[in-house]
Amino acid sequence: MLTMLLFFLALGAVAGVLAGLLGIGGGLVLVAALAWFLPLHGVPRDAAMHSALASSMASIILTASSSAWSHHRRGGVLWPTVAWLVPGILVGAWFGSRFAIGLDGNVLKWCVAGYCFLVGTQMALSGARRGDGNRDIAPRGAPMVVAGGGIGAVSALVGIGGGSMTVPLLVWLGVAPVRAVGTSSACGVFIGLSAAAGYALQAPAGALPGHALGYVYLPAAIGVAVASVLAAPWGTRLAHAISGAALKRVFAGFLFMVGLSLVLW
Repeated sequence: MLTMLLFFLALGAVAGVLAGLLGIGGGLVLVAALAWFLPLHGVPRDAAMHSALASSMASIILTASSSAWSHHRRGGVLWPTVAWLVPGILVGAWFGSRFAIGLDGNVLKWCVAGYCFLVGTQMALSGARRGDGNRDIAPRGAPMVVAGGGIGAVSALVGIGGGSMTVPLLVWLGVAPVRAVGTSSACGVFIGLSAAAGYALQAPAGALPGHALGYVYLPAAIGVAVASVLAAPWGTRLAHAISGAALKRVFAGFLFMVGLSLVLW
């Protein structure tokens, strides 16, 4: 049990550093690591991917809340935009988790691996983030509800907080990058809540052995979340000391390795 707890804490620390360093929560890394680790500790192999996704989504609730609060205190969250995105996010994440539960674990594994390759390619090829820096701009309206639905569904399917979709969307719409990250963090709270609830409540009875709520493996979700919140400030400090472009390319390579490991696993 101690080995398991230490693994979850270390994994959460990595996710937290990534959150502070690159503005993402490391959800893809969490899912891949948990999918490998959980079957070694009593989780049925055919439920491992579902549990990895569910536990990642549950951990995002706390990590995204901490990040959103930090950004809010600095005026970095566009709450009107969040209000328009959230209805779609809640519906999309709920049905995304429901859809994922109905898929075979191997299919889910390929979905996550494919998303790793997609995001890795995006990060490797993207330049500096752009935004007009207008602190008053706050995208809203029905298109944001629709966008929220897509973001929520995909996030629940691959176990992420949505930052790799929400941030580029908002920057493309003219939001300053730092406010796009803050707004994305706030949206991540609702993605985590809806998707984790879906995985917890829709899972078949006894899907996992002890210490679980549906597909959410509580020791993993709690250990990862606590360590992630504590480690995030270290990532923020590193972000100010290392070239952002270089970091993106290094992490892009890492995501390709994660995706490849899932394919070969």
